[in-house]
Amino acid sequence: MDRLEIKDLHVQVEGKEILRGVSLTIEKGKIHALMGPNGSGKSTLAMVLLGHPKYEVTQGEIWYKGQNLLELSPDERAKLGLFLAFQYPFEIEGVSLSHFLWTAIMERKKSNGHAYPSNPLEYRKELRKHLQRLQLSDDFIDRYVNVGFSGGEKKRTEILQMLVLKPEIAVLDEVDSGLDIDSVRIVAEAVNAMRGPNFGALVITHYQRILNYLTPDVVHVMIRGKIVRTGDVHLVHELEAKGYDWLIQEVGEEVQT
Repeated sequence: MDRLEIKDLHVQVEGKEILRGVSLTIEKGKIHALMGPNGSGKSTLAMVLLGHPKYEVTQGEIWYKGQNLLELSPDERAKLGLFLAFQYPFEIEGVSLSHFLWTAIMERKKSNGHAYPSNPLEYRKELRKHLQRLQLSDDFIDRYVNVGFSGGEKKRTEILQMLVLKPEIAVLDEVDSGLDIDSVRIVAEAVNAMRGPNFGALVITHYQRILNYLTPDVVHVMIRGKIVRTGDVHLVHELEAKGYDWLIQEVGEEVQT
């Protein structure tokens, strides 16, 4: 019940295999980091976890709360407590951020016991609190979702959604890309505020910088569609010092098969 289990996952896009046997367990109460070079399949894994129809699962299972997520629609997965922060957040013209999140809260209230705001006034008060944490002004409440936002503002509003919706498992796909140093710290501190026994996260990143503020409990390295190393935070420092080439060479035969 407290873990999301990925078992021997194989995924292809337009006939090309991207994930080639990924097995990974994401536990509540822990922050997992997933690192790897461009094109290794990290974002593909994120999309598959939340059910993007572009990606074809040819083998494997994903289990959470006794259910195989591959049999569920994206909204059913979200109602189970999963959340995805997109690498490239979408713009939604004509829908305010406050209305978007209030609608999502009403749907979540039907399916779990989280303590969400009980009325619109309480909700807007909580929303302002989180906006302040993320150093966003109150006028974001009534702006259309991501429309006219800078890249950094879009990433912060992804984290705002996480803070408001209180997921049990969050997948954060390169939330640090395109952010300046201050924004990386702000985002990391917001994720740290969620830490606890009822929250787990998979933080996907290329770089160490966000992990300087958000110390992961477990670190995984993906290369060419496979998890090739798992360790603690010391693995992050080793990758920062050496890059990925040494590891690609070291596990060359493994990832070619």
